[in-house]
Amino acid sequence: WGRLPPSLLLVALAACAARASEITFELPDNAKQCFYEEIAQGTKCTLEFQVITGGHYDVDCRLEDPDGIVLYKEMKKQYDSFTFTASRNGTYKFCFSNEFSTFTHKTVYFDFQVGEDPPLFPSENRVTALTQMESACVSIHEALKSVIDYQTHFRLREAQGRSRAEDLNTRVAYWSIGEAIILLVVSIGQVFLLKSFFSDKRTTTTRVGS
Repeated sequence: WGRLPPSLLLVALAACAARASEITFELPDNAKQCFYEEIAQGTKCTLEFQVITGGHYDVDCRLEDPDGIVLYKEMKKQYDSFTFTASRNGTYKFCFSNEFSTFTHKTVYFDFQVGEDPPLFPSENRVTALTQMESACVSIHEALKSVIDYQTHFRLREAQGRSRAEDLNTRVAYWSIGEAIILLVVSIGQVFLLKSFFSDKRTTTTRVGS
C-alpha cells in the first residue's frame, strides 16, 4: 500500500466507506430468518433480494424500524428492491419467511446497502476541474461498480436457470421411467391376450347311434 500514489489509494479504500451485506442462505420450509443492522438517522439504504432455488421461487419479506413499524412487507415475491432513508437511529430488522411452504426449501440471496459511496477525492466537488488522473479514476470506479452489479445479476440468473434445468431434468427422468413401466405392462398384457386367442380349446363331440 505504501507504494501506491495517494489518488489510487483513495480509489482502493473508497469501497470501505459504505457498508454492504451480500449473503446467500438456505431457508428451510416452515422457517423464518431475520437479520439486523445498526443504522444512523438520515442514512439511505437499499434492500434487494431474489429467490434462487426452491418451489415457485417466492418468499415473504418484511422490514421494520427500531420501533417495530413496518417499512416494507411483501408476500410471495420472487425478487424485489426497496430503498428507504432511516428516520431514526437504531437497529433495523428485515426477515425472510418460508412459513407458507410445507416441504420446499428455498435459497435466497439479498444485498443490503447502508449509505452511499463518498466521493473518491475529498476535493471532487470543488469548483476547479479534476485533473486527468482524477477523472480517469472516477470513470474507472463507476465502470467497476457497473461491472460488479452485472456480474452479480448474471450469477443469480445462471444459478436460477441451472436450478430450473435440474428440476426439469429430474421430472423428465421420472416421466420416462413411468412411461417405460407402463409400456412394459402393456406389452406383457398384449402377449397374454394374444396367447389366449391361439390356445387350443378342447371340443367335445357326441355320436348319436341309430
